[in-house]
Amino acid sequence: MKFIDSILNRVTMYRLTLYYLIFLVGSASLLSFLGFFKTFSFDDILISSGIVIITSYISNYIFSKLLSAPTNVESVYITALILVLIVPVRLPVDLPFLVAASVVAMASKYLLTIEKTHVFNPAAVSVAAIALLSPEHTATWWIGTPIMFPFVLAGGLLLIRKIERANMVFTFLIAYLVIIGSATILSGGSIFKVWEISLLRTALLFFAFVMFTEPITSPSVSKFRDYYAYVVAFFYATPQLNFLSIGLTPEIALLLGNVFSYIVNPKYKLVLPLKFTNWLSPTTAEFAFALPQKIKFNPGQYMEWTLPHKNTDSRGNRRYFSISSTPNEEDLKVTVRFNNPSSSYKQFLSKMREGDKIFASQLSGDFVLSDDPKPIALIAGGVGVAPFKSMIQDIIEKGIKKDIILIYSNKTEDEIIFKDLFEKAKGYGVKTVYVLTDVEHLPLGWTGEKGRLNQDKIREIIPDYNQRIFYLSGPQLMVQSFQEILKEMGVKRTQVKKDFFPGYEEK
Repeated sequence: MKFIDSILNRVTMYRLTLYYLIFLVGSASLLSFLGFFKTFSFDDILISSGIVIITSYISNYIFSKLLSAPTNVESVYITALILVLIVPVRLPVDLPFLVAASVVAMASKYLLTIEKTHVFNPAAVSVAAIALLSPEHTATWWIGTPIMFPFVLAGGLLLIRKIERANMVFTFLIAYLVIIGSATILSGGSIFKVWEISLLRTALLFFAFVMFTEPITSPSVSKFRDYYAYVVAFFYATPQLNFLSIGLTPEIALLLGNVFSYIVNPKYKLVLPLKFTNWLSPTTAEFAFALPQKIKFNPGQYMEWTLPHKNTDSRGNRRYFSISSTPNEEDLKVTVRFNNPSSSYKQFLSKMREGDKIFASQLSGDFVLSDDPKPIALIAGGVGVAPFKSMIQDIIEKGIKKDIILIYSNKTEDEIIFKDLFEKAKGYGVKTVYVLTDVEHLPLGWTGEKGRLNQDKIREIIPDYNQRIFYLSGPQLMVQSFQEILKEMGVKRTQVKKDFFPGYEEK
């Protein structure tokens, strides 16, 4: 699994989703060419894909220009390929449907919004709207066939591992199978037959892996995700429930779930002008953005930050950064590390001037300090200390005391940031231990720890480690390594929390 994780860590969530969809379209095309997939021809799949992609791109460009709204090409391609996999692609008979679905999907991203954030899954709202206006044009969800099952399953499992939504997906699948299984038993049918049909001969898995998990339209806080799964599973199962007079399509089930998600977990989309930039080290800067309105968040949460810019490289114009300010501050701050070479995104970010604007959305994350009275251990690597800065500053502002040990690891001393804050935090029960991993270039008189963190070093720094709740933040491979070390030390899984970004991108 470590090898798989090392590969997954190299791509963002959006890029992995795009690769997965390309893989599915490509697999269906190849199987059709070889004669194993007879639903649509090789030519129809490829030509229809091109039509949907081009129409979606042009429509998105027009809407973004007319409404002066930021856009992301990856999301355009993702929505386009989802449409290809769920609507019929016979040419020329389905050409009007393909074009209309593409235009409506792009329009929904800009027009069906609340607080400038789209509430509904674009592909779902598109096919639902067209079916309402023209009942003869409906989504067939043709990806749900036995021959495509292994391709859908293999890529889908990788995707939900990357975005850490496996629990939500499996809750949805189990809830759905239980509901239809119970209905089948009551009607005297075969439960195993209906399960086999659901898994192998419908688009249930594709729906669960790709559309059900969309970050913008599903709950960003874990405590609401199970409820969301139950709601969507019930609506998805209505065609199997004979006692109901309704039979909802998958897209309608998802849209009703999207409404539920927004009600319990509303989203922000903010346009933020830069107030100032504070370089904390030669490679790390904190950016302060003026808030047009106060927002509620918990120290440790993150947002998606979109920065439209010219000559965007393959890593796109979106990143996930933890909020490094506190809810009481007037500004919203993020702390960013710059590598050499940096992505086009970070190059543009580093050149931002006062008044230049960035777009922040998708306030998310459960990486917040627990109310549990147990003592706490924080382990940070590099700029991964940003959420801890927010937590510790919040503790100081509130004037409360917490038994916290912060282990802060960097390669060299000049990479250490927020040292004054952590020094002040001593009076509030926070002890900070600095670790430098470059043992060949230690500064004269260095009194902190040195070398890479291992079991012995953690035991030495935190003798009561078994009684503490651990919070891990930093590069994903580092976090995974610390998880393994703590597991080997006998620290329970329930005692370890890690910072998580669905689209982690270090550069």
